[in-house]
Amino acid sequence: FLPDIRRILKHVPQKRQSMVFSATMPGEIRHLVENILTDHVTIQVDHEKPAQTISHVLFRVAQNRKTALLKNILKEKDMATTLVFTRTKYKAKNLARQLQNAGYRATSLQGNMSQAQRKTAMNGFRAGKFNILVATDIAARGIDVSGISHVVNYDIPDTVEAYTHRTGRTGRAEQSGEALTFVTADDGRLLQAVERRLNKKIRRESIVDFDSGFDQASSRSGNYRKSSSAKGPRRHKASTRGRKGSARRKTASSRYE
Repeated sequence: FLPDIRRILKHVPQKRQSMVFSATMPGEIRHLVENILTDHVTIQVDHEKPAQTISHVLFRVAQNRKTALLKNILKEKDMATTLVFTRTKYKAKNLARQLQNAGYRATSLQGNMSQAQRKTAMNGFRAGKFNILVATDIAARGIDVSGISHVVNYDIPDTVEAYTHRTGRTGRAEQSGEALTFVTADDGRLLQAVERRLNKKIRRESIVDFDSGFDQASSRSGNYRKSSSAKGPRRHKASTRGRKGSARRKTASSRYE
């Protein structure tokens, strides 16, 4: 919608009062504010806390295994209506297409779509034609769909406010909801910020054959270990026993690798 706003601004008087309201303030919105407002004043309300009706779950995974992990979870869990968040428009479109090709009723909502395409996607999601909507933060603004059972942070958001805003799409009207977050070896700082806001550790779950990719990426980059406790994390080895090819889920240690 940023190009639309810029076109509108060309036709309004230069001498005017302008006000910008936003649930979150990502970089694109801050840049817009700095360009269209003069001597602006920022008023920020108290940070909203996540609803107590939402259970938060974290999965460790290598970046290139996220889509496979999502498909595995969709197959295992009863996810009636799911909202999946990605960081980029390309990723939202591509992920929705991959889910469609795998037989899921998925669609995307991202900035490169026309208004008519967005309307078709949203109407289909509300009506149940699609039960998975893959979206970016900006494209998903204003979405008000009741009964969303799960929110998946395919990419952990850049700010704590965005995390609260995303996960707040589920667990509404006293109904329970679940927020699943995929975390790579490079996401340590963002995860720590989210857990400070929640004032608790997010429950760790793992699926055999997915943690191993995370461990390899972590040892290569070294980035995540900097965010671990000074005493050093406890190592958690996933069991590979069981039938060949099976993927078993279990709750991992509360310490993060």
